Amino acid sequence: MRLRRSPILLLASLLFVGPRALSAQSAPAQSAPASSVQASPQTPEKQPPLDVDRDPILSPDAADNQPVRPGSPNSGEKVERDHGVYTFRQNVDEVVLYATVVDADGHLVQDLTQDDFRVFEDQVPQSIVAFQHSDIPVSMGILVDNSGSMRDKRDAVNEAALDLIRASNPDDEAFIVNFSDEAFLDQDFTSDINKLREGLGHIESRGGTALYDAVAASADNLAQGAKHPKQALIIVTDGEDNASQIDLEETIRRVQALEGPVVYSIGLLFGDDAHTAEARRARRALQSLSDETGGLAFFPRSLADVDAIAGEVARDIRNQYTIGYHSTRAASLGGYRRIFVEAKAPHHGKLYVRTKTGYYPTTQKPHKPAITAAQ
Repeated sequence: MRLRRSPILLLASLLFVGPRALSAQSAPAQSAPASSVQASPQTPEKQPPLDVDRDPILSPDAADNQPVRPGSPNSGEKVERDHGVYTFRQNVDEVVLYATVVDADGHLVQDLTQDDFRVFEDQVPQSIVAFQHSDIPVSMGILVDNSGSMRDKRDAVNEAALDLIRASNPDDEAFIVNFSDEAFLDQDFTSDINKLREGLGHIESRGGTALYDAVAASADNLAQGAKHPKQALIIVTDGEDNASQIDLEETIRRVQALEGPVVYSIGLLFGDDAHTAEARRARRALQSLSDETGGLAFFPRSLADVDAIAGEVARDIRNQYTIGYHSTRAASLGGYRRIFVEAKAPHHGKLYVRTKTGYYPTTQKPHKPAITAAQ
């Protein structure tokens, strides 16, 4: 399939999509009840192993009545050992957060442990079941405004985007979307910087700005094609959305329904038009997209600042904590869940945790967006 000039059509992706495999719905196994069989006086009662789960209600299917041991093939659970650190992964209602922690001066804090964090969902404390702080690979989409007003900015923006890739984990993968009044996938997932450069080089500045459509379709593309669970979108634009079929609220909701990606926004809202009503609305929209997903929004004073911002985005992505918990509310109950994470540790003052503010659980499968091949 040729991807050049292939519009990412939103009509095929208007259905809300579900969480990834880390959040797939599966009821946790119940603990074993006390045995109802009396042991003989001569034979001590044999207790079941503590690491085995048994269903107290027998199933007509004999296979369903077999004991399940965590880490076994039929448990849906896996414990992995990496450089002496055990990480627990489970295919149940697990919510995964990627959190950045900074101190009062805005410096990254990188020496925290699992015990330093507390997670709340709708003000209810949650138990952390997975924790990791390492530079894990990320799948990312780079979305660049291709509207007419960006014509003179693209060279600097493209170089900054490539510098971001160079400063990222070598195992990262990325795709390129150029958007104006339509979104075009000009390079699908790759780690080849030359292919990414070629994708960024497809500059045909014209038309309006369908930012929200591009974000929603790119999030769907991540849900379908990304090989890494950690995901991000990097947006570069110089104006207000004026061509999308969906609005800001629906865009945020759709990203949150995917339990994915963190959104980093770079708003090139400087110069003579920086204080117009359109620029103020664009700034609020980009700030909301980033705040609600745990990312950052940047508003440089000139093009000369964009390259440094790209480096800051790469550092932020590579220095996040990964926190997993099982929600105390089943995904089948639906409804928006508000998340709050706090961190406290000795030898640190006030700490600030940035992560997504909430999510919509759903049991639906991700729906692949249509990408129409060029004729």
